[in-house]
Amino acid sequence: MGNVIALLIALFIGIILFEVPGLVKKKMWRELAAFWLYLSIGMALSIPQVLGVQLPNPTKAIEALFKPVSELLK
Repeated sequence: MGNVIALLIALFIGIILFEVPGLVKKKMWRELAAFWLYLSIGMALSIPQVLGVQLPNPTKAIEALFKPVSELLK
Protein backbone atom coordinates (compact mmCIF):
# COMPACT_ATOMS: atom_id res chain seq x y z
CA MET A 1 0.00 0.00 0.00
CA GLY A 2 2.83 2.38 0.88
CA ASN A 3 4.49 1.74 -2.46
CA VAL A 4 1.33 2.68 -4.35
CA ILE A 5 1.00 5.92 -2.40
CA ALA A 6 4.67 6.72 -3.01
CA LEU A 7 4.18 6.02 -6.72
CA LEU A 8 1.08 8.23 -6.77
CA ILE A 9 2.92 11.09 -5.05
CA ALA A 10 5.84 10.65 -7.46
CA LEU A 11 3.36 10.88 -10.33
CA PHE A 12 1.93 14.13 -8.97
CA ILE A 13 5.43 15.53 -8.45
CA GLY A 14 6.24 14.60 -12.05
CA ILE A 15 3.15 16.42 -13.27
CA ILE A 16 4.11 19.47 -11.21
CA LEU A 17 7.67 19.45 -12.53
CA PHE A 18 6.39 19.13 -16.09
CA GLU A 19 3.67 21.81 -15.99
CA VAL A 20 4.60 24.48 -13.44
CA PRO A 21 7.87 25.84 -14.90
CA GLY A 22 6.22 26.64 -18.23
CA LEU A 23 3.30 28.37 -16.56
CA VAL A 24 5.61 30.43 -14.33
CA LYS A 25 7.90 31.31 -17.23
CA LYS A 26 4.94 32.58 -19.29
CA LYS A 27 3.52 34.32 -16.19
CA MET A 28 0.20 32.52 -16.57
CA TRP A 29 -0.88 33.08 -12.96
CA ARG A 30 -4.58 32.33 -13.39
CA GLU A 31 -3.82 29.10 -15.20
CA LEU A 32 -1.34 28.22 -12.47
CA ALA A 33 -4.02 28.82 -9.82
CA ALA A 34 -6.44 26.60 -11.76
CA PHE A 35 -3.72 23.97 -12.14
CA TRP A 36 -3.12 23.92 -8.38
CA LEU A 37 -6.83 23.78 -7.66
CA TYR A 38 -7.45 20.79 -9.93
CA LEU A 39 -4.25 19.06 -8.90
CA SER A 40 -5.20 19.45 -5.23
CA ILE A 41 -8.66 18.04 -5.90
CA GLY A 42 -7.08 15.16 -7.79
CA MET A 43 -4.70 14.42 -4.95
CA ALA A 44 -7.45 14.74 -2.34
CA LEU A 45 -9.58 12.21 -4.22
CA SER A 46 -6.90 9.78 -5.38
CA ILE A 47 -5.05 9.18 -2.12
CA PRO A 48 -8.16 8.04 -0.18
CA GLN A 49 -9.12 5.96 -3.23
CA VAL A 50 -5.76 4.16 -3.03
CA LEU A 51 -6.21 3.65 0.70
CA GLY A 52 -9.58 1.98 0.08
CA VAL A 53 -11.67 4.71 1.64
CA GLN A 54 -15.20 4.82 0.26
CA LEU A 55 -15.78 8.29 -1.12
CA PRO A 56 -19.28 9.72 -1.35
CA ASN A 57 -20.82 9.59 -4.77
CA PRO A 58 -21.36 13.15 -6.09
CA THR A 59 -24.23 11.93 -8.24
CA LYS A 60 -26.46 11.58 -5.18
CA ALA A 61 -25.79 15.19 -4.14
CA ILE A 62 -26.49 16.42 -7.66
CA GLU A 63 -29.66 14.35 -7.78
CA ALA A 64 -30.83 15.75 -4.43
CA LEU A 65 -30.09 19.26 -5.65
CA PHE A 66 -31.96 19.01 -8.94
CA LYS A 67 -34.79 16.67 -7.98
CA PRO A 68 -37.05 19.50 -6.72
CA VAL A 69 -36.50 21.36 -10.00
CA SER A 70 -37.30 18.19 -11.91
CA GLU A 71 -40.52 17.77 -9.92
CA LEU A 72 -41.53 21.34 -10.75
CA LEU A 73 -41.03 20.80 -14.46
CA LYS A 74 -43.27 17.70 -14.59
